[in-house]
Amino acid sequence: MQISNRLRVAIATGELPSGEALPSVRNLASVIRVNPATVVQAYRELEEAGVVESRQGAGTFVRELPDVRRESERKREAQRLVREMMQQASGLGVSHEDLEHAWRAELKEI
Repeated sequence: MQISNRLRVAIATGELPSGEALPSVRNLASVIRVNPATVVQAYRELEEAGVVESRQGAGTFVRELPDVRRESERKREAQRLVREMMQQASGLGVSHEDLEHAWRAELKEI
């Protein structure tokens, strides 16, 4: 999940532009030290989501995505980040009110 989420963000932000080749399964697995099957699963999930396409013998490439789709991916990632933050805060016993206060304070800093 972490691999596919990171690649989705890179694609949504344009860090990985349309037509860009993703690293080979073996290369990425070696770099991040995971089982190649894990990378295959992440690439398959991205392909099923229509974000990348596999080309026989050539590799996996970022698909041409309309701006609306890229925006949708950015919003999806924002939602995931907020959900993760709320789960962590809840685990620490932070109230919704304290979390909202901290959020607003951080927004003012930005």
